[in-house]
Amino acid sequence: MSDRTGSGAGEGMAGRNLPTLELHVPEPKFRPGDSVDFSHFDIPAADATPRPDEAVQPAQIRDLAYGLIRVLDEDGAAVGQWNPNLPPETLLRMLRYMALTRAFDARMFRAQRQGKTSFYMKSTGEEAVSVGAALALARDDMCFPSYRQQGILIARDWPLIDMMNQIYSNTGDRLKGRQLPIMYSAREAGFFSISGNLTTQYPQAVGWAMASAAKGDTRIAATWCGEGSTAEGDFHSACTFASVYRAPVIMNIVNNQWAISSFSGFAGAEATTFAARAVGYGIAGLRVDGNDVLAVYAATRWAADRARSNAGPTLIEHFTYRVEGHSTSDDPSAYRSAEESSLWPLGDPIARLKQHCIRLGIWDEERHAAMDKELAEMVRDAARAAEKNGILGHGLHHPMESLFEDVFEEMPWHLKEQQQQMLDEWKAAGL
Repeated sequence: MSDRTGSGAGEGMAGRNLPTLELHVPEPKFRPGDSVDFSHFDIPAADATPRPDEAVQPAQIRDLAYGLIRVLDEDGAAVGQWNPNLPPETLLRMLRYMALTRAFDARMFRAQRQGKTSFYMKSTGEEAVSVGAALALARDDMCFPSYRQQGILIARDWPLIDMMNQIYSNTGDRLKGRQLPIMYSAREAGFFSISGNLTTQYPQAVGWAMASAAKGDTRIAATWCGEGSTAEGDFHSACTFASVYRAPVIMNIVNNQWAISSFSGFAGAEATTFAARAVGYGIAGLRVDGNDVLAVYAATRWAADRARSNAGPTLIEHFTYRVEGHSTSDDPSAYRSAEESSLWPLGDPIARLKQHCIRLGIWDEERHAAMDKELAEMVRDAARAAEKNGILGHGLHHPMESLFEDVFEEMPWHLKEQQQQMLDEWKAAGL
């Protein structure tokens, strides 16, 4: 018998000269007032990343979760195996949709500052993430977006006035003022209702994709979240189900470096890439230059083809940068260096595609300036039309009884009673 029976595992540690335990608290490299130096970024050449077959086993492409898929090089040329070789008309559509998204953002941001709406979120610098994906997916594929993918709706030619009506919560708002501004819902455009709760859309997208497969359909699902949201439990539940059932879904992580005031390190960026989340789940993982719309398109198309061939899900990290504040209620100058956005090494997605189109001889500065003017006027006219339906502070825009509608196909008796009670009290109060 051993004389160590009953001994505690740590009893022998007493009296040893051990260091005290410490926690690591992530700290961003640059704070307000700091000079910015992105030389530590490892940016591979645009033609350096191989493009595997869509049916490849995830373990065989592990390196793609740690590299960076790029198509546009520093001179604006499209190079490498990931080059989608798109026709000129598609390139110019991409350029137009990204420019329109930026013009829409500018107008709605100004409307919020003018008190016409309570809230807005811009996607400046991230337009390639949504527009590139929207054009790579089929029109009837279902999108489960986060709150910075308005470019999907715009690239699917959804009416700007309908989006603005929702932002204003006016009489033209099909959601009847029940959603926070910018939380659109457009079933006809394959655009699932945006939620203010982070990453709820991930398990919803996986479930929708599983249902599509169970019904023998051909449509796939795609979903988006920010890098910080990968810390949510819903993200990991979705990855488990997607992996186990090989759901036909594309899971996008938009790594724009910052949450509302905390940098990506708090979500794990110091330890590894966000695309590496895929490795542990046995999911195909891609890390993409999110400011290169051709790379976004190519990666999304690869993932879509993979899903449609029943080869399984794909997790894509879009490495990009949030140029503006998190929302209209955020002041980024309070927590990050003012130099960051202008010195971001992957550039501006619109400028990069414009350079490429000019290089091909299908575009020029004069036509680009004319397009920007045309789009600004188009957005202005849509805003004026939407504002005729009402703006913030102009009183209630929907009947009070509508609070109880659209929950059940047929309103149950107890809700009818509550609805009438509310209306009677409203009337008695002289309102």
